[in-house]
Amino acid sequence: MSEPLSKTRLRLWLRLLKTTHGIEAELRRRLRERHGTTLPRFDVLAALARFPDGLRMSELSDLLRVSNGNVTGIVDRLSEDGLAERIAVPGDRRATRARLTEAGRAAFADLAAAHEAWIDELLEGVDADAAEAMTRLLKGAATQGGRAHAQ
Repeated sequence: MSEPLSKTRLRLWLRLLKTTHGIEAELRRRLRERHGTTLPRFDVLAALARFPDGLRMSELSDLLRVSNGNVTGIVDRLSEDGLAERIAVPGDRRATRARLTEAGRAAFADLAAAHEAWIDELLEGVDADAAEAMTRLLKGAATQGGRAHAQ
C-alpha cells in the first residue's frame, strides 16, 4: 500500500524549504563576503531598480513585505552611501519617495549580475527543461484559502 499523497506533498514542502534555506544562506554569505552587503539591502536595491521614478517608503515596504522601519533604515544607509536618494512627494509634506542614484543603479547592476551567476551555479544540476517544468508546477502549487493561484 502506497503512502497518502498528503505525506508525499509534505516531504516535497520540506525539501523545498531545505533547498530554499540553503540557497538563501549561501547568497547571504556571498553578498557579505564578496560585496560587503546584506540580502535585505540587495532586495531594496532590486525593488528600487524596477521603479526608476522611485517608490514611496510605504510602497517599498509593502512590495518587500517588511516593516516601514526596516525599509527606512536600509534606505537611510543607502542614501549615506550615495546609492539612493529621497525625494519629496509633491502635495504631501510627510511622504518621501526613494529612488536609486546613478551610483546605485551601477552598484545594483554589478550585484544583480553576481546574484544571477550564483543562482546559475547553485542550480547547475537543473537543466532548462527541468527548470521550466518545475516553474510551471510550482506556479500551480501555491494555495491561498484552498484555491490554487499563480504567482
